[in-house]
Amino acid sequence: MVAAGEAAPDFEAPDQDGHPFRLSSLRGSPVVLYFYPRADTPGCTIEAKGFQEHLAEFSGKGVRIVGVSTDDCPAQKAFANKYGLHFTLVADAKQTVAGAYGVLQPQGTARRVSFLIDRAGQVAEVVDGAPVHHVERAKARFLAG
Repeated sequence: MVAAGEAAPDFEAPDQDGHPFRLSSLRGSPVVLYFYPRADTPGCTIEAKGFQEHLAEFSGKGVRIVGVSTDDCPAQKAFANKYGLHFTLVADAKQTVAGAYGVLQPQGTARRVSFLIDRAGQVAEVVDGAPVHHVERAKARFLAG
């Protein structure tokens, strides 16, 4: 798994609308890159809604939120629409992004891990654990002070 202090691996994969998304396009902004197992499941919904709830605060500090799961574009789009998510959801159906970050589980889904990335593209912190913990750590790192 990618560790704190390492460069965040760049990738290109489709977003929920099927448009190509490239992580390096966000260089210069802090990024919360969070992986979750499956769209529209209880834990993943809690986490996504938590990021959406604080999206204005994150955006106000220039922080970009990007969610990644191994779901396809239609599943990501339905998830975003159902819960009014206004941030990028990456459809990693080919499992290459989860693989590059070392969070791909044997059953083919991503582990729930967040990478808090600084403006230079370095991983500042890796967050594991309960869904709400990811939102709280991201808030502490990027919104405090």
